[in-house]
Amino acid sequence: MSQPPPRIKICCIRDPAEAALAIGEGVDALGLVSAMPSGPGVIDEAAIAAIAATVPPPIATFLLTSSTDADAIVAQQRRCRCNTVQLVDAVAPGTHARLREALPGIALVQVVHVVDAASVDEAVALAPAVDALLLDSGNPALAVKELGGTGRVHDWALSRAIVERCGKPVFLAGGLRPDNVADAIRTVRPFGLDLCNGVRSDGRLDARKLAAFIGAVRAA
Repeated sequence: MSQPPPRIKICCIRDPAEAALAIGEGVDALGLVSAMPSGPGVIDEAAIAAIAATVPPPIATFLLTSSTDADAIVAQQRRCRCNTVQLVDAVAPGTHARLREALPGIALVQVVHVVDAASVDEAVALAPAVDALLLDSGNPALAVKELGGTGRVHDWALSRAIVERCGKPVFLAGGLRPDNVADAIRTVRPFGLDLCNGVRSDGRLDARKLAAFIGAVRAA
């Protein structure tokens, strides 16, 4: 039996018009970026809440948060009203359990920045605590952390190892474009694909690039 096409998540959504464009093209999820130490797509929480309110089910709305404090994340989700929380930085042990208790019905997605073989072990250890993993190409070790939106491709062989071992849905991010997404799908076999820069022109969501990406995913 052939594998269904990966879900598509478009990140860095800036306003309701971009959300409507993405939904109209058939995407499965939208990423809404709150305050970050670096990277593209940041909007304020009022804008996130306003966009999320326009999104119909079953489209997922991902609140990207760089906060690592459980109480702060809970408060942020309640302000923004997204149905998924994407943790872009590492959190202390027990944080996921506290979020589960405080935010029933809200999906938790943990980002793992794929650097080397240790990232595979990190992802496998985190998987039981969350609903899904998202594999990106940031560098949390820098003085100013890179927590996403780099446009860089990481080692997909490591991502494939995570998919095979973690037992949870895995989104692949990092430098995906219409011309490389078929290779990404064949190599990694992800549950979903996540991208920001690859479907934008001058910072805005580009309908032509988005259609090309979605077409490439379906063809693959």
